[in-house]
Amino acid sequence: MTGRPLAPPASHPIAALRRFTDARIGLGRAGAGLPTSAHLDFTEAHAKARDAVHAAFDLDGVEKTLREGGCEPVRIASAVGDRAAYLRRPDLGRQLSDDSREALRQIQGPFDLLVILADGLSAHAANLHAARLALDVLALVPAGWRVAPPLLASQARVALSDPVGEALGARLVLMLIGERPGLSAADSLGAYLTFDPKPGRTDADRNCVSNIRPGGLAPALAAPKLAALLRRSRALGFSGTRLKDVEAAELPPMDKAIEGEATD
Repeated sequence: MTGRPLAPPASHPIAALRRFTDARIGLGRAGAGLPTSAHLDFTEAHAKARDAVHAAFDLDGVEKTLREGGCEPVRIASAVGDRAAYLRRPDLGRQLSDDSREALRQIQGPFDLLVILADGLSAHAANLHAARLALDVLALVPAGWRVAPPLLASQARVALSDPVGEALGARLVLMLIGERPGLSAADSLGAYLTFDPKPGRTDADRNCVSNIRPGGLAPALAAPKLAALLRRSRALGFSGTRLKDVEAAELPPMDKAIEGEATD
């Protein structure tokens, strides 16, 4: 063995596939190991993922973008005391703090839709994409819907949307939350939709649109997809495994959906 890096030849199928994915394929080898460049790239990606997990939620910046878009957000937090506890105690990230529970009592529901923007496991992703995506989705929901003030949830897990949605009497809740960083994406946002949120809901009761980021599902494309899912969930009366992601052309006409909502 000479130790010289050996990469797949240009004619190898893997070489062509690398143009379409950030996944680590066709890295080549140096003897029995990776080339130095691939090893350094892996180390950098791992550091970015760790930084994303421990990054702070830019509440001021996200709130500013929402206000500029015409929204009046409200800040809430889970029962977690700090980031270290958040990583050790997922259960506390699904529960509201006492102060937040009191803050929600000041908001008069019920609502057709509640949007929650949360840090999750990558505040970096939420800081970059959540506010703009929330505004784009809200611009696409039917005009007759009663929409709650957006909530900014710190130290939150996905299931925090259940007690929050129930407290506000929300028919639908959409949580935009930073996803667990991978070694090719530290800026990925997830969107979780739940119909009739309340404690006891499971992942089978939710719809998830994941990998929302410029290098995955572009936020500009995610917004109409989410708006269509919200409309369909509202018209059918459920979310989760029974609610399929269909093209907008297959959705009920807007006027029919509104008629159905007026009678239920």
